[in-house]
Amino acid sequence: GSSLEPEERSMEPPAVPEEEEEEEGAVPLSMAPGPVGCQLFGYVGIEAVLDQMKIKTMKTGFEFNIMVVGQSGLGKSTMVNTLFKSKVSRKSCQPGQEERIPKTVQLQSITHVIEEKGVKMKLTVTDTPGFGDQINNENCWDPIIKYINEQYERYLREEILITRKRKIPDTRVHGCVYFVPPTGHWLRPLDLEFMRRLSKIVNVVPVIAKADTLTLEERAEFKHRIQEDLKTHTISVYPQEDFDQDPEDRALNDRIREKIPFAVVGADQEHQVNGKRVLGRKTKWGIIEVENPAHCEFPLLRDLLIRSHLQDLKDITHNVHYESYRVRRLNESNRPG
Repeated sequence: GSSLEPEERSMEPPAVPEEEEEEEGAVPLSMAPGPVGCQLFGYVGIEAVLDQMKIKTMKTGFEFNIMVVGQSGLGKSTMVNTLFKSKVSRKSCQPGQEERIPKTVQLQSITHVIEEKGVKMKLTVTDTPGFGDQINNENCWDPIIKYINEQYERYLREEILITRKRKIPDTRVHGCVYFVPPTGHWLRPLDLEFMRRLSKIVNVVPVIAKADTLTLEERAEFKHRIQEDLKTHTISVYPQEDFDQDPEDRALNDRIREKIPFAVVGADQEHQVNGKRVLGRKTKWGIIEVENPAHCEFPLLRDLLIRSHLQDLKDITHNVHYESYRVRRLNESNRPG
């Protein structure tokens, strides 16, 4: 009674008995919970990772490197001192020296370790005396570009060693604050060319220097013209739209982009106002409070550079600007001949 013909096998999955389908607690494979939103039966202690990271960071500290670029007399040193509420600028570390305008752009870096509530930060401030101070400012950005690329090269050489250091010293420039003169007109060709070239290799944050020399109407008009100039010349300053990771980041950064460039006033002296000691500049008309949002936009700049986007500045430097340099250098070294 056996047949030699091959059995016809169906490709459909075998039917599941009704008892198994109705079995309590059985979950179909397609309905099984994934890694997102998985509920725990009790306390595991995953949140302790944040405490571990905090303890480790407080022990080792972290590095932040900032560059200030602009003509002499725009208050770069004062602004850096105001940002970190300490004497960290180049001029503060070299008191009594006669200030002479160098014939070429000479980059000078000062490194400090500052500490607040147990958190240590190795801060490096790079100044660019001589930038834009000459009659002929052609290619005055070249030493700055060379310096930034040299820091990328130094990091790359450490990274490709067979036996690498556990923690590679990071001297890469995480943010470049560019000081625009408060002319009240349009951006100069020098400003446009600098930001166009530098925004491709570093995070550029433009600010209007000594904004107290402009009226509120002049300041608003000047800011609008600068925004139009940046849009017309497709210059992408920090925070860049292309690097917004989620809708929440985009909403926050959109509010920041509406305010850029920040109209700032720097001051490293305290004055008495209504019984309080405040940082400010004393004028014939009163005291300009640096940390008062109604007087200037310095608090917005401080929040961007330190309180809200410091880690993002470092991440974009590593994952975007340094990565572009690394890919270019490795491609160059792999070319035949």
